[in-house]
Amino acid sequence: MTVGICGLGLMGGSMAKAYAEAGHTVLGYDINGATLGYAALAGITSGELNEKTIPSCELIFVALYPVESIKYLEEIAPLISKNTTVIDLCGTKAKICEYGFALAKRYGFTFVGGHPMAGTQYSGIKYAKATLFKNAPMVLVPPVYDDIAFLDRIKKLLAPAGFGKFSVTTAAEHDRMIAFTSQLAHVVSNAYVKTPTAQNHKGFSAGSYKDLTRVAWLNENMWTELFLENKEPLLFELDHIIASLSEYRDAISKDDPDTLRSLLRDGRIAKEKVDG
Repeated sequence: MTVGICGLGLMGGSMAKAYAEAGHTVLGYDINGATLGYAALAGITSGELNEKTIPSCELIFVALYPVESIKYLEEIAPLISKNTTVIDLCGTKAKICEYGFALAKRYGFTFVGGHPMAGTQYSGIKYAKATLFKNAPMVLVPPVYDDIAFLDRIKKLLAPAGFGKFSVTTAAEHDRMIAFTSQLAHVVSNAYVKTPTAQNHKGFSAGSYKDLTRVAWLNENMWTELFLENKEPLLFELDHIIASLSEYRDAISKDDPDTLRSLLRDGRIAKEKVDG
């Protein structure tokens, strides 16, 4: 199979490595010439993904920021074969799926929204690895939801990545859930390390600090775009956590052990219900 990958950062680079190691021909493109050159020299890609090679691809991954993904899809859509499946790897789904489904219908190829639930706090192809997606969940936003044969074909196309579980949903539901499971966590982590105390934490921190601050080390350009695109769901989650934190603060400020104990108990019970 010939696989095209646009965007050879952490996600696209890891996809490229996974498919190359599985024996597939990988064609890559990245706006950064050094990244593209490194991918070729390291044997991650076998050639360049361009207007001449796009029609030969059976599968194309678009691993760019949402706005750039839309622009790229609009540019290459007329070149894509009707036998090709295009899967984006964006962190939000509403806009990219709206444009992707429309372009696929117009030009005859297949478009599926995709969001791998895997990653690290680092970015760039130097951190990419073929096993990044092994046993990780993959969220799919297909054009149809009741075609088992279609979904089975998509899963087979994705087999080299090694995903452990697939979830099928709508773009709106994806973005609502991801505001809680991913975006809120990044905002909280990023805000948490801004206290002046953080500069002197060494020797006083262990697992709790590491767990809460891991994703504070983020790509501000990408996350700014993702947060603003998913504004309403993220604001809902932020408003809720701010209100909850205010309750804790009030109880501590007023030396109210009964209310504080109740809040802490409710949180513990909520965690037990959510994660068993």
